Amino acid sequence: MSTKIKWGVIGSGGIARRRTIPEGISKACNAELSVVFDINAQVNAEVAKDFDAKQAASIEALLDTDVDAVYVATPAHLHGDQVRASAKAGKHVLCEKPLGMTVAEVQEMIELCQQRGVKLGCAFMMRLVAQHAEALKLINEGKLGQPTYARVQLSCWYPPIEGAWRQDPAAGGGGSLIDMGGHCIDLLEMFFGKVARVSCFINNTVHDYKSEDSAIAMLFFENGALGTIDTFFCIPDNSSKNALELYGSKGSILAKGTIGQAPAGEMVAFLEQDSKDYDARQVRTEAQEMIIAPEPVNTYQAEIEEFSQAIIDDREPLIGGEMGLRSQKVLAACYESARTGKVVDVN
Repeated sequence: MSTKIKWGVIGSGGIARRRTIPEGISKACNAELSVVFDINAQVNAEVAKDFDAKQAASIEALLDTDVDAVYVATPAHLHGDQVRASAKAGKHVLCEKPLGMTVAEVQEMIELCQQRGVKLGCAFMMRLVAQHAEALKLINEGKLGQPTYARVQLSCWYPPIEGAWRQDPAAGGGGSLIDMGGHCIDLLEMFFGKVARVSCFINNTVHDYKSEDSAIAMLFFENGALGTIDTFFCIPDNSSKNALELYGSKGSILAKGTIGQAPAGEMVAFLEQDSKDYDARQVRTEAQEMIIAPEPVNTYQAEIEEFSQAIIDDREPLIGGEMGLRSQKVLAACYESARTGKVVDVN
């Protein structure tokens, strides 16, 4: 295996053009862009020119080249067919989330990739944020104590746009919950372990498109911790600070701005060295603040390098298809809860 993985991109516009190609594939030390395809021929031509890649006139033509891996960055309802086609062509696949439209479809995708001997990854790049990695280390070392509560917020302003696939559940699987909540759920399971059951509300609070523009989910983890995620397409970008809050019996880890597309944000921890006796006065003294500021990493570069290295080393990707399946199961339970008004078991 070469020390550089040749990549093809299906869906070269959108997030691929904005982030994953310029910041990820082009910058990765073990990857190179070879060929691109997009249903919009003009956009595809521009991307190919900008990044010195070949243009493919179809997905079949792209898969007929000598690329080692394919990055799928198309609307969610296309993921299943495109991942299956890539696997049948013997290409490893890194797919944007959600992996598929249903739990059953994602299971089928995973099984086919296993049968064909190709690796399947899911683009949960926020796992690779430097502060998130440091927070996970503190939790694994027991510095937070027994996990008790977590909250993740991810919102943006997303007004009605003609043809926007995220605004139609037939194309995106849902709205703010599946699009942004998928990242939130994945992060909280990374920190606190598996979610056992959920209760969820969705709504169209401001925008009247078919998908929800508002969602909040309450999570009960297998270890007894509680959590909430709130995701909105109807809060202005500058008004939502994309908060991450992790609490335990020994303190808290608090962040804002670490969740998102850019390697930015701030994180602090307030950790107790010893257990405390009950204080009836509940006096809040100035706690010792620990600033968590590791060297930032570009998450798009990190995810391409990690997946490429998994191919080179012939090992499982750090963020593999099973994590995409897990996310799909929790999201399905959330949507069922929103539909029925009941608490729903994930499994």
